[in-house]
Amino acid sequence: MQYLLLIYDNEKEWAGIPDADKAAIYKEYGAFTEDIVKSGNYKTGNQLQPTTTATTVRVRNGKASVTDGPFAETREQLGGFYLIQAENLDQATAIAARIPSAKNGSIEVRPLVER
Repeated sequence: MQYLLLIYDNEKEWAGIPDADKAAIYKEYGAFTEDIVKSGNYKTGNQLQPTTTATTVRVRNGKASVTDGPFAETREQLGGFYLIQAENLDQATAIAARIPSAKNGSIEVRPLVER
């Protein structure tokens, strides 16, 4: 089954991290990604641009409304994702727990609808 691992972090906190510390975190991400590629769990993944670059589209009564920014104000913002292949939810959550941002943020694990 495929699972989407949604990575939530606090953008304001991330902006305040020194560059050397960010480099160490990116190195952790590189090692994690390399490991799940080797294990066959990796499908795709990427970091997202900050929420300031987001655009939200809503259609109400047949009319589209386009606004700047994410759909809700929250403490944590969606910062990236991995799409993985896992045997079951237990394996997916075990993989999610290894994502570096799980230490400070949260990882939402969502199964894909398979048709």
